[in-house]
Amino acid sequence: MTTFDKLTTLDELNQKITVNKAITAIIGLGYVGLPLMHSICKSGGAVLGFDIDPAKIDMLNNGQTYLDTVPQDHVKSHVDEGLFSATDDFARLTDTDVIVICVPTPLDHDRAPDLSYVIKTTQSIAKTLRRGQMVILESTTYPGTLDEVMRPILEKTSGLVANEDFYLAFSPEREDPGNPNFETATIPKVVGADTKEVLDTACAYYANFLREIVPVANSRTAEAVKITENVFRAVNIALVNELKVIYEAMGVDVWDVIEAAKTKPFGYMPFYPGPGLGGHCIPIDPFYLTWKAAQSGVPTRFIELAGEINTAMPLRVVEKLEAALKKRRDMSLKDARILMLGVAYKKNVNDQRESPAFPIMHILKAKNAVVDFYDPHLPEILPSRHYAEFSGQKSIETLDNGLHHYDAVLLITDHDQLPYEKICDQAGLIIDTRNAFAARGLIGDHIIKA
Repeated sequence: MTTFDKLTTLDELNQKITVNKAITAIIGLGYVGLPLMHSICKSGGAVLGFDIDPAKIDMLNNGQTYLDTVPQDHVKSHVDEGLFSATDDFARLTDTDVIVICVPTPLDHDRAPDLSYVIKTTQSIAKTLRRGQMVILESTTYPGTLDEVMRPILEKTSGLVANEDFYLAFSPEREDPGNPNFETATIPKVVGADTKEVLDTACAYYANFLREIVPVANSRTAEAVKITENVFRAVNIALVNELKVIYEAMGVDVWDVIEAAKTKPFGYMPFYPGPGLGGHCIPIDPFYLTWKAAQSGVPTRFIELAGEINTAMPLRVVEKLEAALKKRRDMSLKDARILMLGVAYKKNVNDQRESPAFPIMHILKAKNAVVDFYDPHLPEILPSRHYAEFSGQKSIETLDNGLHHYDAVLLITDHDQLPYEKICDQAGLIIDTRNAFAARGLIGDHIIKA
């Protein structure tokens, strides 16, 4: 990787950014960090990636990938061109100009924000922080994290002053894994900082490799933007999940209702019911806001109600399965053989974060069902903070000639690669949580919408 002289002032940083010669450190090479790396390197910028997982480091430095969203040929070309390398040596942060943090921000067991990854990363940065460097947080969090959590750590350890000696900004990630219509470079980029000079510099940095930059008033506004986006989705998904229950009791198919409603060209946006929320953002971000609001003595009744509805969906799916088994096979879940189709949180990706598949599996196991799964994108369940009991469980290898051995097939993730016609023909009982079969014109008394 090319080495540049180390800068010490905002003017020097701006000069490097103007000619796209600022070296970027990306901390956290996952679903946010790796696509960001690709966008920067594609523009000719240099990236030094940091991660604590040595297996990831080795793969990346050998030009290999572990994410469907960043193809191997992209990683290899950036490595071969000398624009990208990866390391677990955080002392090398001093060699970089812009440090972008893309680490997880999960919830703890009490559903309070777990900022341990952000805090540990900030502490690592503080050890080598020097004048002229910019630090940008992209991890989703609550308003005030940059100023109340990160800034004190960086200033106390380094002895430097934020936005005078070094510079702080927040720019929320907006990745949508598996969506072919958008990539990092084409998604408008919100950027916030607490001085105009730092904001201008951060915007200029992102403008080197992203198409549209959206500056906002300050870092708290930028932090609030991402939470607002995901609260919006969580609340509307909760609404349509509740409508599904209501309409089902009335003999109305909510999927038919949504298809007709979305023909209205104004005043309506379609959302779809499902087995529960998944992904790193929507199941988590609303709780960051409710926690922070509680610190300010403000209730969040609407958001909390949406959370209750969404987190109840996995149990409802199991109850639907249980009722179908009783009615059609005169059996309970005890010792029933269940095949789950898909454990990824959304279709066509290998991302299992916060997947509703896991609470459903947990409930089924607690009821003594025998549960297998098939996922063409996830051959094995990776370690999980909340559902470690399933770590290492492997997908069955094929659906050929084995579906009749199961008492029920439970569709959780509607991957396009699934052989829907074969499943429809061979499975005796199908519980469809995504309307995937009806959407393909596959109907039958043995297919139950849940």
